[in-house]
Amino acid sequence: MTERRGSFVGFVLFLALAICALLATDGGHSQFFTSNAHAATATSSSGSSAESGNFQSEQPFHPPATLAELDKSVEWVDKPVYDSMKLLADDLAKHPPLVSVPQALALKNNSPDDNAKIISALGRLPSGSEQPDEHAHVTRYLIGDINSSNPIMEDTIMEATVLPLSMYGVLTYCWTMEPYYCDADTVVRWQSSKDHLIDKVTLRRDCTWSDGKPITAHDIAFSFHAIMNEKIPIPAMRTDTAKLRDVVAYDDYTVVYFHKQALATGDGYLNFGIIPEHVFKPLYDKLDHGMTFEELLQTPEYQQTELHPVSGNAYVMTSRIRNQEIVFKRRDDWYLQNGKQVRQKPFFDEIRFVIKEDPNTALLDLKRGSLDDYEIQQAQWANQTNDAEFYNKNTKVYGSEWTYFFFGWNNDSDSAPFFRDRNVREAMSYAFDYRELLDKTLYGLCQQCTGTAHPEAWYAPKTPLKPYEQDLDKAEKLLDDAGWVDSDGDGIRDKLVNGQRVKFEFSMIVKNDPERIRICEIMQFNLKQLGITCNIKPMEGTRFFEKLLKREYEAEFSGWGTGTDPAEDENVWASTEVPPEGRNYLAYKNPEVDKLFQLGIEEFDPAKRAEIYAKIDELIYHDQPCTFLYWRSAFYGFNKQLRGYKFSPRGPYDYSPGFNSIWMTAQ
Repeated sequence: MTERRGSFVGFVLFLALAICALLATDGGHSQFFTSNAHAATATSSSGSSAESGNFQSEQPFHPPATLAELDKSVEWVDKPVYDSMKLLADDLAKHPPLVSVPQALALKNNSPDDNAKIISALGRLPSGSEQPDEHAHVTRYLIGDINSSNPIMEDTIMEATVLPLSMYGVLTYCWTMEPYYCDADTVVRWQSSKDHLIDKVTLRRDCTWSDGKPITAHDIAFSFHAIMNEKIPIPAMRTDTAKLRDVVAYDDYTVVYFHKQALATGDGYLNFGIIPEHVFKPLYDKLDHGMTFEELLQTPEYQQTELHPVSGNAYVMTSRIRNQEIVFKRRDDWYLQNGKQVRQKPFFDEIRFVIKEDPNTALLDLKRGSLDDYEIQQAQWANQTNDAEFYNKNTKVYGSEWTYFFFGWNNDSDSAPFFRDRNVREAMSYAFDYRELLDKTLYGLCQQCTGTAHPEAWYAPKTPLKPYEQDLDKAEKLLDDAGWVDSDGDGIRDKLVNGQRVKFEFSMIVKNDPERIRICEIMQFNLKQLGITCNIKPMEGTRFFEKLLKREYEAEFSGWGTGTDPAEDENVWASTEVPPEGRNYLAYKNPEVDKLFQLGIEEFDPAKRAEIYAKIDELIYHDQPCTFLYWRSAFYGFNKQLRGYKFSPRGPYDYSPGFNSIWMTAQ
């Protein structure tokens, strides 16, 4: 949701990141191969056990016992392993800056031309006289606290923003959202079988956890089985990993992914969170001895992993004060091995995330220099970031982002039976004043949204979906036809439901944010004109997400960011993904949509896949499980000393290299 983005970014990305999605979980393993962790015999994860009964599959699976047997039976095809920073450097070399750095810093961003000039000059890697401050500290904005520092529990945009700094991974993607590639920082070689059913990844031998233990293939196999453990309430990643039959460590540095089917989206299933087996196995073993996951969360040992997690990437979390700040320090042992530099040195010595749910406070902190980046709201962009006070320390830039916002109707709630009716949901979409939203509240900075596919996406419907316009007469007729009328003359529509008179009154939950509350107030006013009572309930972000996860709400305002592939939307829109299985918080159900999601992952022809996902978009548009509102562009303020930012359809961070390319000048 933009409170979590489809897949985790690379993540996390989410991720975003995050930043995604496919069928119902059915377990994924029935037999384990136990052996010494350093032997050549296949082991699903050293020390994990089949006896617990956590994993089930339709048929027993017996992978080849040794790597030699596997290689003998498979025709391998090499797949890409790239250095993301080199990809970015090569791309920047093709696009010289439009203005000099001093000229860019002197500009005010008043037009698309200004925006292009600023990004072209400041969004670059170090060169010439522009060199990084190797001791720099950066303070970043975070809209809310993370729910967990455990990578396999990633679910929201907060985790998608924070966890990539410390999360080990093998797969990533660049700013174009083109196919995945393996990360040269962690992988030596990636091979796939010609029939698309097996992937083999050879890991680098110089990656270590922050506690000094080597990162091995056994950690990856263990992480897969932890995600598939039904005793662990995985919020997002199980949807993808359920497509894998097994993940097997053949030795310390060779991990093999066995797919259940040859699927067009198969590469993405390698992209799940990795956790250290030596840390989490003793904890998760407690689940096999009567302890519930909720009880495990409260143990001192588990809390230690949350507040002081072991890192598998360039930074380690050194401090976490819940709902206030999260601090990361650079790991020298990540880029240095035996005195030799084996990876690029991270640009920042310290990264501090400051949690600020009040956007006005956040903007003030950016202006005074106590924040170095901040995602600016539309009203702030239009009215509060044009003066000398803002431009004294900062500049602002934007990019197109595939993130859509909506009013979500709980499609299956006893407390809101009206939203089970498509006519009622469509009436909600006719009720809303889009011009008030787009022209006034959002200052003409955002594009109206009609569905899940951004107009620039390769899978968007060829004939654009018609945007809804406010039409109170149509809304009234739809409500009347659905039987919701004012039968007692009190000004509120009502209807007999299961023999009881039900008033058309509901609550709209929303994150406690002025802009979001204002948008809800527009709908509140519009519905009052139709004899419907909408009570707005602002709440803190963590509680808001908890309400969504438990589906303890009637209506909500939120947003989703798209993943790297439209298949990831299944986790949000398939009927099999209603919580706790997935993130279909709206409880939207359409068998045809479910069928198309399955067809979409089985089809390898890009043109045919585009038609499938366009049809999904059209069906969701027809059903109106929510009222689609607008596509949000990514509006950011950056301290003038920051360089290296680049925008993707998922913003400036939720891709690779993302934040890793941002640096601070030594001036």
